[in-house]
Amino acid sequence: MSDILFSHSYYYRLDPKQWKNHTPFPPLGTLYAASLLRKSGYQVDLFDTNLLDNPRAIAGKLENNKPHYLVIYDDGFNYLTKMCLTTMREACFEMIAIGKQHQCTVIVCSSDSTDHYPKYLDKGADYILQGEGEASLLELINTLENKTSVATISGIIYTDPDTHQIQINPKRQIIQNLDELPLPAWDLVDIDSYKAQWQKSGQPFTLNIATTRGCPYKCNWCAKPIYGNRYNAHSPNYIVRHIAHLKSAFGVTRFWMCDDIFGLKPNWVQEFGKLLDEQQLSIRYYIQSRADLLLKEDTITVLARTGLEEVWIGAESASQKILDAMDKGTTVAQIYEATRLLKKNHVRIAFFLQFGYLTENQEDIQKTIAMVKELLPDNIGISVSYPLPGTKFYDKVKEDLKQKSNWTDSDDLDMMFHGTYSSEYYRKLQRLVHKEYRISQGLYFLKNLFRDPVRPDKLKSIVKLGYYIPSAGIDRYQIKALEKP
Repeated sequence: MSDILFSHSYYYRLDPKQWKNHTPFPPLGTLYAASLLRKSGYQVDLFDTNLLDNPRAIAGKLENNKPHYLVIYDDGFNYLTKMCLTTMREACFEMIAIGKQHQCTVIVCSSDSTDHYPKYLDKGADYILQGEGEASLLELINTLENKTSVATISGIIYTDPDTHQIQINPKRQIIQNLDELPLPAWDLVDIDSYKAQWQKSGQPFTLNIATTRGCPYKCNWCAKPIYGNRYNAHSPNYIVRHIAHLKSAFGVTRFWMCDDIFGLKPNWVQEFGKLLDEQQLSIRYYIQSRADLLLKEDTITVLARTGLEEVWIGAESASQKILDAMDKGTTVAQIYEATRLLKKNHVRIAFFLQFGYLTENQEDIQKTIAMVKELLPDNIGISVSYPLPGTKFYDKVKEDLKQKSNWTDSDDLDMMFHGTYSSEYYRKLQRLVHKEYRISQGLYFLKNLFRDPVRPDKLKSIVKLGYYIPSAGIDRYQIKALEKP
């Protein structure tokens, strides 16, 4: 069997905001693909780009390994790869070129290559995998090894050698029984290098696990080029086995469940908790979910009992008008109730917020700021509306798109279309909302200083009021000048 070198095209060092956080995750999707190919008899290795400076180091790996195939397989579970950042695209193009210089057949699987396959083929990629790639990759390499035609392989895009035209084969059915997949090839990862980064962050070392694939909800701005709208789940038994393996191999006890939606399947969480108890596995974890899925106290109680410490919900906005325009399917009242129940059960709550959606005005923005200050979530993440191909939102604004179509890095926040306000306004708004939030949080801690247990992080928030209050005042003054649409 031929050698396969797996890699991916995300570099934390090329994304300053993420590198500063020091909380990197190994490329889980890449490890799943490598594990499946290894189980099928191929010799595999990994060139992990996450912590590297640039793509050029892959040349040495290719020179030493001399693989037949270079598979640049991005981690579809990581939201950062779904952002299709141009810095990472250029890095991937360089990796493709180096791979071709070393006579490799180059195969690419990523959100960006699915959206922009002509660019990747033009740069020298031999094949692009559409969507979920493991099964397509295995069939493709088996076919190439047997020297037979790839014309009938579902889920691939390539340039036909006879017609020199781009051939887009039919899409492949997604894997429905996820438990058929072997556990990811964690042994290929230098875990110590990740632990060293997490130590700099001051947070407990955390690894990423995906319990599901896909999301059945229809938020019209959400790009799903890899797993789509179908929702399939691993069994609780598979996930507990995965956790036990990681705990045994690396001593990790904290996990990021990187599903789009965690625990949606009825009774899944209850069975998960039962198996954790039976195997005496004590863990902590955090998840993504929706406000409308967190309205039953018994659900939250079970989640908390199994080790849930934090939930990130896509709150997006406190304007019902905007939520409806997004086809979000949630209400502002549900955000308030989910927050109340999570706090009652001592589970941290964090909000994803999005500004700049179509028809947004000052009233909508001020409602969102007021909600954040009133509910005081434990954390917030702020972005602006970002149209990506394949979404209804993109179709709505594509006639109004600017020349720049993708962000450079995850902190870019450039408006890709002509929104209500300028990019400069939304960048300033992002900073101001963070400061308003920190001020409200610090004042709350100050007010309850002698009522609640004193913690260093609370004292730090109180001390930082001396910076945030005057700084926010300056931002408010500056943003007023930018409010004219």
